[in-house]
Amino acid sequence: MSACLVVENLDCGSVREVNFTLAVGECVSLAGASGSGKTRLLRAIADLDVHSGTVRLGGKDRQCFTPAQWRRRVTMVPAESHWWADTVGVHLNGSPDVDLEALGFGPEVRGWAVRRLSSGERQRLGLARAAALEPVVMLLDEPTANLDAEAIERVEHWLAERRQRDGTAILWVTHNAAQAVRVAQRGYRITASTLQQAFP
Repeated sequence: MSACLVVENLDCGSVREVNFTLAVGECVSLAGASGSGKTRLLRAIADLDVHSGTVRLGGKDRQCFTPAQWRRRVTMVPAESHWWADTVGVHLNGSPDVDLEALGFGPEVRGWAVRRLSSGERQRLGLARAAALEPVVMLLDEPTANLDAEAIERVEHWLAERRQRDGTAILWVTHNAAQAVRVAQRGYRITASTLQQAFP
């Protein structure tokens, strides 16, 4: 598989000298203790936090893109998505009904009030919103943490389909070791401020 994202000698403060690649259509899991720097690493790759080192997408350095161009292609889905409007549909421009259905929603969700959403519904809709950007890479910060077993299965299946159909590469933060092995081809763990391969 060809590399789509290359990270070299990245230092984001809590994690140092990070080197890894993500191939087209590959899912890589990321684990580590709370506070170890998982979220900060994702934010550095998404160019949301200050960092040193090199990050390339499709062979092009981050500096070849404007911040907006980079974040559209390398899209981070935080554990708690930001919702700025009162109605769900305002946030879902470009999200096809087929994605909403795959994640367990009918088209009527577009008319729902954001305030009535549960944390799990926000997580799933945040994924749909990010996918509408058609990113090359998705950086997922515990995307199933607040979901029940049925919803977890839906999300895992939907993301696997995106990888296979569109070649989307995924860096997936999870504390669930069984999930990591289930969804990812490779896994890393942050230990003592360094990135170490956990499997295979």
